[in-house]
Amino acid sequence: MADEAQPSGPDLTQGVDPGAFKDDKLVGHVGDDEVLLVRDGSEIFAIGAHCSHYHGPLVDGLVADGAVRCPWHHACFDLRTGEAVRAPAFSALDVWDVEQRDGRIFVRGKREQPSSGKAPKAGHPEKIVIVGGGAAGFAAAEMLRRHDHKGSIVMLSNDDASPVDRPNLSKDYLAGSAPEDWLPLKSDDSYREANIDLRLRTTVTGIDTKARQLATSAGTIGYDRLLLATGAEPVRLPIPGADLPHVHTLRSLADSRAIIDMAKSARRVVVIGASFIGLEVAASLRAREIEVHVVAPEKRPMERVLGPEMGDFVRALHEEHGVIFHLEDTITTIDKQKATLKSGGTLDADLVVVGVGVKPRLELAEKAGLKVDRGIVVNEFLETSVPGIYAAGDIVRWPDPHSGENIRVEHWVVAERQGQTAARNMLGHREKFDAVPFFWSQHYDVPINYVGHAEKWDEIEVDGSVADRDCVLRYKRNGRVLAVSSIYRDLDSLKAEVAMERAIAS
Repeated sequence: MADEAQPSGPDLTQGVDPGAFKDDKLVGHVGDDEVLLVRDGSEIFAIGAHCSHYHGPLVDGLVADGAVRCPWHHACFDLRTGEAVRAPAFSALDVWDVEQRDGRIFVRGKREQPSSGKAPKAGHPEKIVIVGGGAAGFAAAEMLRRHDHKGSIVMLSNDDASPVDRPNLSKDYLAGSAPEDWLPLKSDDSYREANIDLRLRTTVTGIDTKARQLATSAGTIGYDRLLLATGAEPVRLPIPGADLPHVHTLRSLADSRAIIDMAKSARRVVVIGASFIGLEVAASLRAREIEVHVVAPEKRPMERVLGPEMGDFVRALHEEHGVIFHLEDTITTIDKQKATLKSGGTLDADLVVVGVGVKPRLELAEKAGLKVDRGIVVNEFLETSVPGIYAAGDIVRWPDPHSGENIRVEHWVVAERQGQTAARNMLGHREKFDAVPFFWSQHYDVPINYVGHAEKWDEIEVDGSVADRDCVLRYKRNGRVLAVSSIYRDLDSLKAEVAMERAIAS
């Protein structure tokens, strides 16, 4: 066991031959630290070997535009500074000095972490208020302090827990393979240390856009800049029994805790909805060896987003693990022990989890008179129709330069990246939000990555084999690739993201 803990590769302080690089990368070590050497053009960089998000191996990632991207969830790190320039990673990586002499490459001392280099512009706001305690709100607050914002940051959340890693709530944590102390995005002490005034269990009831004040359940708060990041809430079923104690939706840590608590004694679970959230819940509860039935109106799970072949694969994958599907059907009533199918018959149910989608929380914006069209309408800088008020995350409909359409998506990474861009723009940096949408979904041991956005397509080009779990699917309209999904083709997924970004820039 002691040998397994040793860092891999050569001792980089002793020097390595340039011919040892593979695809311009080489993993070695400096003392106990695993270090990734990267050749980018004529320069050599030394950076921490693992992503600070989920510890993904950066040697398997992609080097582009002076940065290295994680193969798992597309976090991005500056090779010179180690800064986590794109979510879902927030913590910087260590970097080391590199020396080339006598035909060899040597790694020397570790550098000090520099600042981001982007200070607030002149006339920057003193008081910034963030409404929302999810991905976008957290990312914005973190980026404000990273960019040396000296003024106040008040973060208002109606949740009873500080921001958590929400994707884990339906994946490893729900499955019982991740402890709860992995979930917080930051410790409670970290907010105090960063002088971020996080106020939980606080509801915002109104915005006075002229006076620049918020009305909350605890009084009024003034602001110079405001970020709305209220997120979305699960759709509730309008059927008898939907409000019974054993019927749950999954959005918050409290929701996941409640499902876990009931799962301890449940023999059979009915999941309503074959969405990403519904099927991730199904996979997690199967990991707990509970019988799972999935009821959904569509012919194939996820076909609307991933297409028929991937939809058939997802269904077969879940059936291999014992999930029983009732497709092209719905639940009409729920009682204490069973759920009734529209097609006739009933399903015993000790626990029911509803995963039929979410709806953006727009009431606050609508009452304040902000422009709303199936989401809060923002410009390319994520500013709403009212100057000084920005929006990010699931509530936002923004002009997507890749698709050429105004879109709204409900992706964790998109929300985080929008929060980061909104933070910089609140400090006076006129930065367009042009990140390519990305999300991942985990089903048992199979990850599905998705880059881009395609609501409609006229062709799906398949490279590899979906059945063999080794594939890239390209969703095309009029010959143009709008989106790419993949299974175990991480490098292709990263290359697709870069290609889309460069197409925007060209």
